Amino acid sequence: MFYNRENELKFLIDTHQNAQNRALFTVLTGRRRIGKTALLLESVKEFNHVYLFVTRKNEVMLCADFVEIIKSKLGIPIYGQITQFSSLFELLLDYSKKEPFVLIIDEFQEFETINPSIFSEIQRLWDLNKEEAKLHLVVCGSVYSIMTRIFQDVKQPLFGRATHRLHLKAFNPNVIKSILKKQDQEFNPIDLLAFYAISGGIPKYVELLEQQNAYTLDSILKELFKPYSIWIDEGKWLLMDEFGKEYATYFSILSLISDSKTSRSEIESILGQSVGGHLERLESQYNLIQSVRPLFAKPQSRTMKYAIEDPFLRFWFRFVYKHQQYIEAGNLEYARSLCERDFRTFAGKTLEHWFISDFKQAGLFTNLGTWWDKKGHEIDIIALDDKQKKAILFEVKLDKTRYRESELLESATYLKNDLKDYEIELNCLGLEDVLG
Repeated sequence: MFYNRENELKFLIDTHQNAQNRALFTVLTGRRRIGKTALLLESVKEFNHVYLFVTRKNEVMLCADFVEIIKSKLGIPIYGQITQFSSLFELLLDYSKKEPFVLIIDEFQEFETINPSIFSEIQRLWDLNKEEAKLHLVVCGSVYSIMTRIFQDVKQPLFGRATHRLHLKAFNPNVIKSILKKQDQEFNPIDLLAFYAISGGIPKYVELLEQQNAYTLDSILKELFKPYSIWIDEGKWLLMDEFGKEYATYFSILSLISDSKTSRSEIESILGQSVGGHLERLESQYNLIQSVRPLFAKPQSRTMKYAIEDPFLRFWFRFVYKHQQYIEAGNLEYARSLCERDFRTFAGKTLEHWFISDFKQAGLFTNLGTWWDKKGHEIDIIALDDKQKKAILFEVKLDKTRYRESELLESATYLKNDLKDYEIELNCLGLEDVLG
């Protein structure tokens, strides 16, 4: 089932239809396992189409593979040997002038490894033929940094050529909840939070856990920390292409952030080196972390923390990468026991993320954020309704019995100037509220 993909599917189908009379160029991005290929193939079921997957091989061999696919799908007679992708692309553009179709090129960024001049050739041929062509060219890729550079760097040949850009995101918490309900599963709040924290809302991970009937914290951890588990190396394979030779430094930074070392000063103190450039690239180039300032802080404020955007990667760096020495030694049971011991502490931030995502989805507030100061005062979630001039300050606790309103009230006094025009309400959100 295509959970929560109705809008993306409709958009693609509508664009395929519009391309029956003109040339359109769509760029689809999203991390690996997010379901890009499945979505694209679902969208073209009723359309004449060709699907090409770019693998890292010699261009001559790649073209030979593509020729067979094109012959099979379009029935085009192709004579002689085609050794350059540009020749094949020109042939497809010419065909589209007579017969409209959709051309999907998956893992498009791999052309950079095979022959970087392919991008210039695609740009040249597209510009020459787009007025007559009736083609929906859809390219997708998983390496965010390279795909962003190819299409958004003004120095690159394909800058400005895309007519549409679509970024596929993970499922939000409410979609995860609805998926588990449809499976008719009995689950308690910690199981639901664990399923979200470990799957990260990534469709492939959801599917893998469903296939193993792993819906509880205990069954999920057994699945993750078993011999030959695909989860053990998953984070590494996801990011190696992004980071290249510098992966060790980036992995160390992400591991520290996942372990609540979230300020630049903490990270630099532990690693013994400056990481400003690495943090900048992790946020702007790789789209893996987010810099977070306290709500009401001035834009130039240097008070900042960093958070890993992807829940699965946050979990993987905290419990898999951090304990790699035990895993590589084959001591999976011990690695799992450490995860069982520390998961509830780790899950607190995931619970905050759950509620913030829930509030954003509901659209009930005009601004959402967190707040802290250098003295150690902190408010987990501040939800503002600027129209009603109302501010709700939330403490988030896995165990609501540990909530102390007096402590939240004390922190709120430090915001009296920022919230002087607001009616203030204090509240607590707990683990049981994820079921609401």
